Amino acid sequence: MPVLEVNGAKLYYEEHGTSPETIVFGHSLLFSCRMFDDQVNALKDRLRCVKFDFRGQGRSEVTRDGYDMDTLTEDAAALIDKLDCTPCHFLGFSMGGFVGLRLAIRHPELLRSLILVDTSADPEPKKNLPKYRLLNIIARWIGLWAVAGQVMPIMFSQTFLKDPGRTDIRKKWRQHLLDNHRVGVTRAVTGVITRQGLYDQLDKIDLPTLVIVGEQDVATVPEISERMHARIPNSRMVRIPNAAHMTPIEEPDAVNAALQEFLSSLN
Repeated sequence: MPVLEVNGAKLYYEEHGTSPETIVFGHSLLFSCRMFDDQVNALKDRLRCVKFDFRGQGRSEVTRDGYDMDTLTEDAAALIDKLDCTPCHFLGFSMGGFVGLRLAIRHPELLRSLILVDTSADPEPKKNLPKYRLLNIIARWIGLWAVAGQVMPIMFSQTFLKDPGRTDIRKKWRQHLLDNHRVGVTRAVTGVITRQGLYDQLDKIDLPTLVIVGEQDVATVPEISERMHARIPNSRMVRIPNAAHMTPIEEPDAVNAALQEFLSSLN
């Protein structure tokens, strides 16, 4: 199992493809780098694809601390540097996008472009905090099975959840949610919901930027992406129909088409 030690944490990572040009994938809260399997399969013939698990999630080490967005950003920066990925395209989805924004602002020399998928530059809305804290307590002390029924509709669209043709895919990702380490993932949730906003710094981003959002996203509604797009110079935006928060899983073909068009435009 490939593991890289950065900032006192052992991070699991994968590499696919041998191109000198690299794209690095940062996943969402509650899941892992497995969520980018379809994107890697679409891009690995033209790019070196590096995906990794943030500390406490997937197959990375559960550490005692370091789950705040600043530390996760430094983890990603160290991984990019140690794997000789610079300058890379960085795709950050949801929590990975919180990290991607910070990389673009604080370590622009590491990046060639920025791709933001269903993410936000704002702090967690205050109205969400009581619910998310309660779900986190239940997940930590009872188990993730006790909150999966409430989490799945936040992450996935009703179109996806009710589609009889995608029953097996739903079961796969529900199980992936349940497979999280209870301590690691609840520490990660705390890091996400206590994050600081950086909307007022977005105009510092001087990189080609693509913003992608699902039309039915309720976790980070499309208006949030529209605000980011308007604030980031040299950015473009794509809205994905029939998808909620988990656009790379729900509508992989549409996401892959948007990625390929954007990346081709940079050559």
